[in-house]
Amino acid sequence: MTHQVSLQGEQTRNCGDANSSREDNVLSFTRSPPSNHGTTALNLVYQAAEVFRDMEEHAREIETRAQSLCKSAVDQLKLAEMRTEEAERSRREVINDAERKLQDASRALRQAEKRIVASEDQVTALEFRAQAAEAQLRDAKQALLLVEEAIRKRLLGSNSVNVGQHHAIAV
Repeated sequence: MTHQVSLQGEQTRNCGDANSSREDNVLSFTRSPPSNHGTTALNLVYQAAEVFRDMEEHAREIETRAQSLCKSAVDQLKLAEMRTEEAERSRREVINDAERKLQDASRALRQAEKRIVASEDQVTALEFRAQAAEAQLRDAKQALLLVEEAIRKRLLGSNSVNVGQHHAIAV
């Protein structure tokens, strides 16, 4: 048994030398006098319990931080989803509004085109009427000149020089 204890002691010393930077987390397993074996064992149990309590506390802190981070991430995700939904709603409203305005503009353009065609038809009809009126006016002037000439010939006698002058003035 002493051989086992000394072997364990040497392993502990070698382990302690190799991990000297982590002394806080390493329990000391040095050999104590035989009368203190019970006390040493009890101390080791207390030290192990304290290490486990520290580990559990550290785990609880990590879990609390992780839960807090998760809650924060979920809240941020919900906020981002709400913003995305709002942006999508706004986008749909803008598109619908633009479509309505485009339809209104299209309708107004078609009506304007119809009015332009109707106006062009009216202008064409008025031009034909004006041409017909001008032709009637020329015919009326011509008839008036003929009547005037006939009156002059019959009433005043045949004065061809005066008739030619009146004819030139009337035209």
